Amino acid sequence: MAVAPPSYCFVAFPPRTKDGLVVFGKNSARPREEVQEIVYFAAAAHDPGSKVECTYIAIDQVPKTHAVVLSKPAWLWGAEMGANEHGVCVANEAITTREPASETEALLGMDLVRLGLERGATAKEALDVIISLLEEHGQGGNYYEDGSSCHAFQSAFLIVDRAEAWVLETVGKYWAAEKITDGVKCICNQLSLTTKIDAEHPELRNYAEIQGWWTGDTEFNFSEVFSLAEDHLGCCSGQESLGKKEGNITVQTMMDVLRDKASGVCVDSETFLTTASMVSVLPQNPSSPCIHYFTGTPDPSRSIFKPFIFVDDVKLVPKVQSPFLGDDDPVKKKPRFQEKPDRRHELYKAHEWSRSVTENDKERGQKLMRIMLELERQGLEAMEDI
Repeated sequence: MAVAPPSYCFVAFPPRTKDGLVVFGKNSARPREEVQEIVYFAAAAHDPGSKVECTYIAIDQVPKTHAVVLSKPAWLWGAEMGANEHGVCVANEAITTREPASETEALLGMDLVRLGLERGATAKEALDVIISLLEEHGQGGNYYEDGSSCHAFQSAFLIVDRAEAWVLETVGKYWAAEKITDGVKCICNQLSLTTKIDAEHPELRNYAEIQGWWTGDTEFNFSEVFSLAEDHLGCCSGQESLGKKEGNITVQTMMDVLRDKASGVCVDSETFLTTASMVSVLPQNPSSPCIHYFTGTPDPSRSIFKPFIFVDDVKLVPKVQSPFLGDDDPVKKKPRFQEKPDRRHELYKAHEWSRSVTENDKERGQKLMRIMLELERQGLEAMEDI
């Protein structure tokens, strides 16, 4: 069974946060060499009967899709995390459960992130979109750009807007969800839902009984029923760091947590690396704009967060977009992934150069990092004024 990458997602609500803000954050841990790009898609109208080509399958398109900004592995259609013009943020986690994930190509969890953002104007709408598509099309296929082996996972999602968040965890087509409106919540690469379930698949408990995983005589605990062994215990060390900042959690706090290697939130192992990070600030006052910060480069401890705001005339930024290969892309051909093209964008290459400088000339590297962090600080201050 494939090992799920140890990513982390967070949300914090007032009064734990300052200034009436909802603060969302995600570190995306993926295979070390994978490139993530930052892409924007404008709101669009679509012809009746049209299809949308997701990573592996085509599904029916809807009449209208919302504007979205996404941080996504460059080879696939979906996204690890992103936001839409209505202040909805969605991120996913790859998880393993007692139910083996399907290798049959269907929707990836990352496809469902993008579909939820494109079709949902609130967190609850995005939740309903993801659930409906999961039940209709299923989930499955290779999560990695790897032609030698299929790495398939189940999916968990953190879905957030200005008013509430939903944690959605899935086992095949079955699912359970919890609504969050206060405090701090973290999800990672393990099931986290227990006995507080606010919505669920109508056949979820019956399926667990049929499989012999629950007798019906005890209280239904989702993670205990569906997790492998003790895999549901102790999900997220970063939640403790946020908890210590009660009443004072800011966008800077969230960035600091995502940069923390000692806690394990910032992943840098032989197999996995935090390949991109995102922090979003969602004011509960609807007249204030939501602000989204992306690294677009690996390892947030060596990267800076760049701000994005939805406006009427968003300009594309080619420097954070990977080369487009069209039908020649190895992901489009069968058998898939027989080649691995160079997907690095200009910002990724610049990040590689800066990392080389840091490793080969410590003093020069520290100076470069100070300059980068000062630019980030200036960006944060400018966004606070907005």
